Amino acid sequence: MSLDVYLYIDVDTGGDEPHRVELYSANITHNLGKMAKEAGIYDHLWHPENLDIETAGELVEPIRAGLADMIARPEHYKQFDAPNGWGTYTYFIPFIQKYLEALEQHPKASVATST
Repeated sequence: MSLDVYLYIDVDTGGDEPHRVELYSANITHNLGKMAKEAGIYDHLWHPENLDIETAGELVEPIRAGLADMIARPEHYKQFDAPNGWGTYTYFIPFIQKYLEALEQHPKASVATST
């Protein structure tokens, strides 16, 4: 299992349905779920709809705070590395950093996830 995150906008091009423009997408293993829960950002990453989050800007501060804690306490978070090596702190941090950059660049974008 894995997590796919998407940032998109719907554009009215005059047709029957709006045209969806993908601004950002990324994929990561679900094995990092425990680490995300420990950082307090599991629902922000995996299930933003459970928090009634619709736009990228709503995710910036909570994800920034979780990332800051993870960077400040790497040894604590490394204990949640997947034993099989598929999902490690070393891989998760850059994923979160890139996602956060996209959230900051597109604060009005809609957010979607797929698990």
